[in-house]
Amino acid sequence: MKAMIFAAGIGSRLKPWTDEHPKALAVVNGKTLLQRNIEYLQQYGITDVVVNIHHFAEQIKEAVSLNKGWGSSVVFSDETDALLETGGGLKKAKNLLVGNRSFVVMNVDILTDLPLDKMIEAHNYSNAIATLATTDRKTSRYLLFNEQKELVGWENAKTGEIKIAKSAKDYIPQAFSGVHIISDFIFPMIKQSGKFSIIDTYLDLAQDNKIKCFDHSGGKLVDVGKPDSIAIAETLFP
Repeated sequence: MKAMIFAAGIGSRLKPWTDEHPKALAVVNGKTLLQRNIEYLQQYGITDVVVNIHHFAEQIKEAVSLNKGWGSSVVFSDETDALLETGGGLKKAKNLLVGNRSFVVMNVDILTDLPLDKMIEAHNYSNAIATLATTDRKTSRYLLFNEQKELVGWENAKTGEIKIAKSAKDYIPQAFSGVHIISDFIFPMIKQSGKFSIIDTYLDLAQDNKIKCFDHSGGKLVDVGKPDSIAIAETLFP
């Protein structure tokens, strides 16, 4: 099984570090976020990793080369010409990911103890296009699921904006954790091109296809997107 780590973002929330470095190389207890997530994937036997790069791309390449991929085989999807966001970045990396039925995608600034093996098992059993890791934590934006744990919409709790992909008896809000299991047959179904969010693709496809959630509420999860969150991460991830 392969994995893709989204590491191309500018990381504006992590300034001033990201004025001179990529967020992927922010350090938590002596290890960069990129190293930590590569080693996290290794716990589940995943050692073929695609990393997309844009902001200070050469620094990421150098770190991977100097550390020999921290024991994994790492290849790059180069977005230095244009940052493509999550959906565009995934689509650009298509040829590096297809061929193994499904693959893992995760944000480089997410640290978690999510039981990835159980999530992969649930995804394979459901035959969904994608399975999204979620929790019941409070956030500003929610994915909405029905009682069968299928994606049916999206909500911005701050602005009140709601997007409904298909109707449901109840709309159950869940916060997305930035980890996906995606079936590789999704690629021909993606209508968008250029720069776009994968969430927009999921909402389009949810009308006629199964996209599930995997609730890991109660586990460890830190979005290391701000300087103060590094201190929180250091208490949870020694």
